[in-house]
Amino acid sequence: MRASDVAYERLRDMIIDLRLRPGIIVDEMSLAAEIALGRTPVHEAVARLVGDRLVTVLPRRGLMIAPIGLEEVREIFEAREAIECGNAYFAVHHATDAELAELRHLVEQAENAREETDAQRFLDDDQLIHRFLARCMHNSFLQDATDRILLHSLRFWRFYFTTYHVADNTLISHQALLSALERRDAQEASMLMREHILTSRALLNALF
Repeated sequence: MRASDVAYERLRDMIIDLRLRPGIIVDEMSLAAEIALGRTPVHEAVARLVGDRLVTVLPRRGLMIAPIGLEEVREIFEAREAIECGNAYFAVHHATDAELAELRHLVEQAENAREETDAQRFLDDDQLIHRFLARCMHNSFLQDATDRILLHSLRFWRFYFTTYHVADNTLISHQALLSALERRDAQEASMLMREHILTSRALLNALF
């Protein structure tokens, strides 16, 4: 793996898990020191993070880690609704039986974490479900778009749980969506995905 790829993954993970806090100002030299890599790979990594909209370049000031606020939640969840409802609809037509069996396994894992109110494990499992559903589309453009949006969604939820305690209604089940997919009901799968996303958005709106 290239040094720039290592730098990208390390910095991305630090942003997503909030070690680099939303809205703080940093510079490439401090980031290079933080992850013990050179300035050139960090510069290349930062360019990718700007493309991911996780970092913003502030002329003559440095770099700002993407803030989290009501407007950011609106943008990401409108994008999720536009893309993921389509993912659910077309996954009905494109997913193989083997892929749906794997999706059931992922949902069962998430349900176990949900029953144990293990928020961090549930968030990881939730990411796997939504990313896997995008892969079931067999469309690399949609998969790339979904993966990028879900990075922001994961960061939002980690931020949420720094303020709110875990409760039953904050870990949203995927069982009904899975059932619609297994019945190959495209309309219901799309509708249930929309309900899932809107419920998530309403919870995050409560932060602001």
